[in-house]
Amino acid sequence: MKIWLLLILLLPGLAQAAIDAYEFPDKATEERYNRLIDELRCPMCLNTNLAGSDAMIAQDLRREVHEMVLAGHSDDEILDFMYQRYGDFILYRPRVTSSTWLLWGGPVLLLLLGLVIVYRRLSTGRPEAEPAAADQEKLQALLALEEKSDEQRQD
Repeated sequence: MKIWLLLILLLPGLAQAAIDAYEFPDKATEERYNRLIDELRCPMCLNTNLAGSDAMIAQDLRREVHEMVLAGHSDDEILDFMYQRYGDFILYRPRVTSSTWLLWGGPVLLLLLGLVIVYRRLSTGRPEAEPAAADQEKLQALLALEEKSDEQRQD
């Protein structure tokens, strides 16, 4: 029981140990850094940004981004550096290139295809089928027979 209590008391300390404490000259630079690490994906983790990952590579990349921000690199230069190093995966919003055009255009193409299908279904309504001549004669005979039976019942 005492071990569980000890573990529970130590957990907050372990969580704080994973937080990087970087110094920034001003608040704007810190916000820019935070925006960049939110925008970059951890290469090792699935769908986790650099800010939320505990992986060693994420820690290294956060340090790299910090150094580049302090060195005066622009956001585009930092994103280009990461893109050159890790490819499309590191960017949450991949660039439109010949290899990613389907990723960007696919949803629009599927929407247009769906609209075309719906339009064709609604515009080409089914024509009402005329009964064959033989079927019409049988129908007329049945109606006449029914009228005669109605008249006989009334009499």
